[in-house]
Amino acid sequence: MLKVVVLGSAAGGGVPQWNCNCDVCRAAWDDPALRYTQVSAAVSADGGRHWFLINASPDIRQQILDTPALHPAKGQLRHSPIAGVILTNGEIDAIAGLLSLRESSPFALHAHPRVLGTLAGNSVFDVLNRDLVLRVPMALDEPFEPSLPDGSPSGLMVTAFAVPGKPAWYIEEAGADPGDTIGLKLQGKGGAVFFIAACAEVTPDLADRLRGAALVLFDGTLWQDDEMIRAGLGLKTGQRMGHLSMTDTMPLLDGLDIGRRVFVHINNTNPALLPGTPERRAVEAAGWRIPQAGEEFLL
Repeated sequence: MLKVVVLGSAAGGGVPQWNCNCDVCRAAWDDPALRYTQVSAAVSADGGRHWFLINASPDIRQQILDTPALHPAKGQLRHSPIAGVILTNGEIDAIAGLLSLRESSPFALHAHPRVLGTLAGNSVFDVLNRDLVLRVPMALDEPFEPSLPDGSPSGLMVTAFAVPGKPAWYIEEAGADPGDTIGLKLQGKGGAVFFIAACAEVTPDLADRLRGAALVLFDGTLWQDDEMIRAGLGLKTGQRMGHLSMTDTMPLLDGLDIGRRVFVHINNTNPALLPGTPERRAVEAAGWRIPQAGEEFLL
């Protein structure tokens, strides 16, 4: 059985963002129940004994604290059930949490060579002891089974694949690479879950991959493409940032016989984050969920 726990579902900066007073952030400043940490998930294929993090959010310490399944085992001085981290891109909200995992515990770091190169080019990430934290290149469209820290099999099969997107903003000048934005297919003994935190286009190939999936966690950054411009909080459209809007995504994935559909990487400007809004009602009517931290899915 595959277990998937959503640790956070917000886009970069979380909700509320530290300096923002938009409608969603204002509501979140006033009501802790409306706060969201930055997107990350945990997946286990062995009943919850070992977990792999999907991206390492800047909020990872709080997310671990809020998730008992990720706590150290009682009676052991040093321990963590976290066996590895699988990165889907080199964005700040995917890699910054690695700096909080530096206390000499063994785990493997799986990422595309493009992302591993980004980490290697910044010496601050050398706080992760390379003798304990192995950096494992992840090839596209080649299924692999990540090992546990003792070398035994994890039971989790992972396939990384390219999706339309863009490089992290701080390396845009280096040009685009197929490894800049990837999706993951994660499979245990049950069905498969797809994790796609950024996506600029649903191509026929991507639609075919997702057809019949038991669970899809998909990019829900904006409600509409020009949302940030309308809100007066930015000059870029969602497409310019490498993200589809919810209003574009929902009809594109309709009819693919997907079991459960969940939005993640949701920006603070997105009105669908607020319960009771017309946008939230439209999301739910279309069969999608906006998850709370700690929400668990079993496959």
